[in-house]
Amino acid sequence: MTVPIHASVSTEGSVAYSCRLCGTALHRLFADLGMSPLCESFLTADQCDRMEPYFPLRAMVCEQCFLVQLGEYVGPSEIFSDYAYFSSYSPSWVAHAKAYCEAITKRLGLGLASTVIEIASNDGYLLQHFSPLGIPGLGIEPAANVAAVAIRKGIDTRIEFFGTRLARSLAAEGRQADLIIGNNVLAQVPDLNDFTAGLAILLKPDGVVTLEFPHLQRLMSETQFDTIYHEHFSYFSLLTVERLAARHDLKIIDVEELPTHGGSLRLHLAHANSVRPQQAAVSRLLHKERRFGLARIETYSAFAEKVHRTKRDLLTLLIALRNSGKSICGYGAPGKGNTLLNYCGIGPDFLDFTVDRNPHKHGRFTPGMHIPILPVAAIDAARPDFVLILPWNLQTEITRQMRHIADWGGRFIVPIPTPRIVQPKDIR
Repeated sequence: MTVPIHASVSTEGSVAYSCRLCGTALHRLFADLGMSPLCESFLTADQCDRMEPYFPLRAMVCEQCFLVQLGEYVGPSEIFSDYAYFSSYSPSWVAHAKAYCEAITKRLGLGLASTVIEIASNDGYLLQHFSPLGIPGLGIEPAANVAAVAIRKGIDTRIEFFGTRLARSLAAEGRQADLIIGNNVLAQVPDLNDFTAGLAILLKPDGVVTLEFPHLQRLMSETQFDTIYHEHFSYFSLLTVERLAARHDLKIIDVEELPTHGGSLRLHLAHANSVRPQQAAVSRLLHKERRFGLARIETYSAFAEKVHRTKRDLLTLLIALRNSGKSICGYGAPGKGNTLLNYCGIGPDFLDFTVDRNPHKHGRFTPGMHIPILPVAAIDAARPDFVLILPWNLQTEITRQMRHIADWGGRFIVPIPTPRIVQPKDIR
């Protein structure tokens, strides 16, 4: 049997997990999404005839620190050595990054003498916006194929995983940072304590770290179960990250609630002894999370039934449409989409194909369900009755791009939080 890191095997053969933040034994189930392949492992045609590895997609919650987490069945080196996600293919995400760079430069008074480091810098989608501001940046990106794109843009990039070892090396080179950026990387780190200790080592005494990640409260309140997949080891509330930061002598000085990825947080952290004060937004959000119930284990236990209901509702809708002779295709091939497809059992019998803006996915098939991935133009050629939006967090961007499906009577299906049909004429 495959035994994840942070687990031990009892004499009965069952696996007992321990929390990757505080070490407490895990016994509480958050959501069991069955067996699933890696969500970014897109297949070639010949690979569809071979055995495909599946792993348990079973999220647990720690009863002490309330970290929601998966077992580490596959290490980061296997997931991210050749990665299919390129940030720059989402115009709205690039615009989000540009606005952040301009705002944080003003807020911190960054300039030519400042050092900015982004962890998980992907294809340079963010650091490219610091160059026009006269601020040098360093990217750290473990996926060589993705980092190569950033390097071609002229962005200084190290192809490595981040942790205490690399942080000490950079600090020894005199490259401690005034600003460290980590967008949607914290969830992808199996060793949270080593990663956070690395942040503390690399950060200048008066520097700032900003971390963005999907907010667990939004995941739960809107049943965003499809954001759970093997590449995301952990799922965070402010309550939990406050504990993580304190373990490494860091403090949260501000928090922003963002609309990205279905609802995210942007945390600002500093050294615990920094003179930077904590803004009132931190205590307000902590109070909001406690009121929601994120400090009570019973709140987490109730999530699984909401997931089951969403699955039944989506399948009921798709079955009714297919039985009435309607054609359906997908838009997008994101990681979250593959969790949705595999958990709900939505294959080519439901979706004729899906499309994606990323040419690296064209001609391949989705993991598990083996739905063909085509260029976006395939929708215009096929003129389907319905388009299922798999990256529902980009619903506004996609529906605006594709509102012309109304020309042939086409409509959209948005699966999360409640499966629903959207008319193109209703899009503003």
